[in-house]
Amino acid sequence: MSPTRREALAQIAALAALPLARLKWNGAATAVDPLDGTIADYQAGRRRGDWTAAEVTARALERCNSDGVKWRAIDALAATAISEARAADQRLRANRMRGPLDGVPVFAKAIYDVAALPTTGSNADWARLFPDPVSRDSLEVSRLRAAGAIILGKTAADDFAYHGTGTSSHTGQVVNPHDPTGTRTPGGSSAGSAVSVAGGMAFAALGTDDGGSNRIPAQFTGVVGMKPTFGLVPRSGVIPTWPYLDTHGPLARHVADAALLLAAIAGPNAVDPLARTDVWNGAPLAALRDDALANTRLSIVDAHVPRAQMTAEALAMWDRAVGDLRAAGATADSFAPAVTLANYRDAFAAAARSRGDVAPDSRSPAPTANALFQYFAHRADNPRDAIRRGYAAYRAYYDVLPATFEDCERLLTQPMEHDAAGQSFARSRADVVAALAKSMRAAGVAAMVYPTLPFNAFRLADGWPNISTALGYGNWLGLPEVSVPAGMGADGMPALNVSFVGLPGEDAHVLALAHAYERQSRRFVPPPR
Repeated sequence: MSPTRREALAQIAALAALPLARLKWNGAATAVDPLDGTIADYQAGRRRGDWTAAEVTARALERCNSDGVKWRAIDALAATAISEARAADQRLRANRMRGPLDGVPVFAKAIYDVAALPTTGSNADWARLFPDPVSRDSLEVSRLRAAGAIILGKTAADDFAYHGTGTSSHTGQVVNPHDPTGTRTPGGSSAGSAVSVAGGMAFAALGTDDGGSNRIPAQFTGVVGMKPTFGLVPRSGVIPTWPYLDTHGPLARHVADAALLLAAIAGPNAVDPLARTDVWNGAPLAALRDDALANTRLSIVDAHVPRAQMTAEALAMWDRAVGDLRAAGATADSFAPAVTLANYRDAFAAAARSRGDVAPDSRSPAPTANALFQYFAHRADNPRDAIRRGYAAYRAYYDVLPATFEDCERLLTQPMEHDAAGQSFARSRADVVAALAKSMRAAGVAAMVYPTLPFNAFRLADGWPNISTALGYGNWLGLPEVSVPAGMGADGMPALNVSFVGLPGEDAHVLALAHAYERQSRRFVPPPR
């Protein structure tokens, strides 16, 4: 007979207390905790017999129940994590590991379906309206399980992944673990995912990014965040946002760990009509080179570095990061690409006019309505009834949708890929990216670099500073971007991240460059405990 959920959680709590003696790692030869290291180091320790996945997973759950609760980073914990870890240990003993993620504790964001857990979307109303556990995993979670990863549970986020401060009506305000005052934002919307990896509760976590939702908390908590090429990671079993912008990807403490997560979740699947269909080979991501920056020409996009608005500390961090790039063998010079944050929206509109097309709209209501229908069609016997129940709460955030469910109902079954405004946006994206690519090739540029954000974590009471960022630029153009820590400020807070940005499809390339920078600079600093 299977244990009840309460019994399973009690077993987890008991197991969490058991390995602590051994987690001094076999008597004191080392004080290193594998949860604070890389996936590669963790797996090497498992192979040596220094620790097991079950022990480390129990340790991760202990951190979740202490630091995770303190920082309000957790939406829900899975009762199956320990049993999954034991299965991974059995595979290791039998020499049948499924790959580099086998036995690795990871998290998913609250908007992802995880079997046996409810999907709250970090929203109090949906937690009340849809309290029952779902019966299936999202596509990304199922791919992680197939790779042997251990799903610890789900992390807190902004309601329905809409805002960028880590504020959830369901679990409360996620706390920035670097801020002893508790007043500064961790960023969002993937706040809990960033905090969980910064604090060593997991090696990596799934997040989503429509306008910076992975990259913002990556910078504000001092970790690695990636927005892959649009469509590289198919979306299914996830509460939808903006289908023509929404991009799913990893957060981790180290670029190589983020690359391993991406390798597992990327690749074509027809369930997402907007996903890429080209062949995906994630194998190169398992072996990133430390010297990838040598003899590489990078471009500093001056339009994305608002020096006049940056603090002296932020400028010093940025200039030091450029010095690190050059020390690693790269050329890093100023570059004015054909498209920047100053003109990309106008470029999209102009491209549509030149085609005689309808105005492009990245947030057209019909695709979001259809994505919501597709989401519930896979988890509810009557998707219309489910949407009707949750509509007011969802629409309070996605207010481009019609005011009432009855007005929205006609949009639900209109295929998102047929929406005229969305398709015009996709065609303009292709035109604008072609112009960007042409200017980069003409200049011999391998990738663009600029600050992920030109400011660090702000006080929640103050709100967002009135400084333009390049976050939306990357989403509109569908570019792969990896955000890497560049150092800590005098106040003990992460001060800046560097973004490595390439053309669509160049995910492995920008990950390799980001990894080489990380190895040269070594700027990651864990939060104090």
